[in-house]
Amino acid sequence: MSSVEEFRAEIRAWLADHLVGEFAELRGRGGPGREHEAFEGRLAWERHMAAHGWTCVGWPVEHGGRGASLEEQIAFHEEYALADAPARVNHIGEQLLGPTLIAFGTEEQKKRFLPPIVAVGELWCQGYSEPDAGSDLANVRTRGALSPDGSQWVVDGQKIWTSLAHEAQWCFVVARTESGSRRHAGLSYLLVPLDQPGVEVRPIVQLTGTSEFNEVFFDGARTDASHVVGDPGDGWRIAMATLGFERGVSTLGQQVGFRREWDGLAALARRNGAIADPLIRDRLVQAWIDLEAMAASARRGVDPSVGKLHWAAWHRGLGELAMDVCGAASTLAAGEPYELDDWQRLFLFSRADTIYAGSDEIQKNIVAERLLGLPKEARV
Repeated sequence: MSSVEEFRAEIRAWLADHLVGEFAELRGRGGPGREHEAFEGRLAWERHMAAHGWTCVGWPVEHGGRGASLEEQIAFHEEYALADAPARVNHIGEQLLGPTLIAFGTEEQKKRFLPPIVAVGELWCQGYSEPDAGSDLANVRTRGALSPDGSQWVVDGQKIWTSLAHEAQWCFVVARTESGSRRHAGLSYLLVPLDQPGVEVRPIVQLTGTSEFNEVFFDGARTDASHVVGDPGDGWRIAMATLGFERGVSTLGQQVGFRREWDGLAALARRNGAIADPLIRDRLVQAWIDLEAMAASARRGVDPSVGKLHWAAWHRGLGELAMDVCGAASTLAAGEPYELDDWQRLFLFSRADTIYAGSDEIQKNIVAERLLGLPKEARV
């Protein structure tokens, strides 16, 4: 048995032994559009994982991880999804900020912030988008300035679409710290505590009737002067590196979740007779083919922007197909006042798939300009 197969067998056995009792009730809970589900239970589960050394498996051992190889990380995420284990609550800290600090942080920052991420003691959110700077991140207006004595950064501005900010204790914030700077210049990557005067978090109600992302307002919020990752003014480079980590190996587990959704929809089509419709049948087959191609591309290490374009369009299309499989019943709420079934929730939330984590338009520009070498889009 190879080391990867041994690693896969180890995590599979551990999940079988530990996803029991009260934790068994968490199977399949949470995830995009369902982050409100059993949040405290999922937090307890992830802290249980941490106590047994199953968080941050891809991090270097010296920073609290297992030093797992790429193939072992793939095995971990696949087995976790196959076990129908609950959606992770610490994804932003573990998969985004942690790798960023390991690559660019000071030794003091690593000692301060990495252990609580490994232990799931502090949760993080991502302060990038703003009302006038969504996909156009370089247009951010949130400001950061050093206090007169130089001991703290003072932050003023607004962030939006901030996932899980209402549950997080910290936010990594892209702020303009050089007066008069424009676009990519003059930005800094600041680590800001949320539990302080000068920070207000306002949940945004989604189409699903739930709230998992927020507006965050900074009005004189403060953080230590040492809590800047990289040099002041170098925030664009750090922020882009974080986005690269965001679209990394953990997305392979996502493919297993997609397969489970397809399997469930195909089973529903057989039960309710929709499979007799040749158009429905053809769309189900095409969705399966596209899913196989997507999984194969992910394993080859397809460019993150190409991968994002592929899975976002596929998942949104699956939501549309689900409504057609369900038929007229899809237009009725399952209960009062606005209770949705899983397929309705999939359809409504997947409308955002081509927008969040980098809109389709931005991803296409990245592919055109950086991969294909085409002329850059004209800007006013």
